[in-house]
Amino acid sequence: MSNSFSIKVYGAEQKCASCVHLPSAKETAEWLEAAISRKFPNLLFNVLYIDMENTENEIDQTFSERIVEEDLFYPVVVIDGEVVAEGNPNLKTIYAIIEQNGYGAVS
Repeated sequence: MSNSFSIKVYGAEQKCASCVHLPSAKETAEWLEAAISRKFPNLLFNVLYIDMENTENEIDQTFSERIVEEDLFYPVVVIDGEVVAEGNPNLKTIYAIIEQNGYGAVS
């Protein structure tokens, strides 16, 4: 188990056509951060919003290109380089992945 956990939320200012009624990627990142903080209060983690149209490094640029090429619905939630959700993320799925990485939830 590592000391910290990182979650990336990829998206763009312009929502995808199928995601018009969903929160933006930036709003999703903020929502995830708040929800995970409540469920796992002792977990050291960060949630990063990545603007697919204005990436800051080659890894994020490559991943952004993959999202477009594979026609994924954004926001796309990525943990340890693995897509765990796209469009409207499911908290139970994300919680399960966090727990699989050795972190226990506080009830």
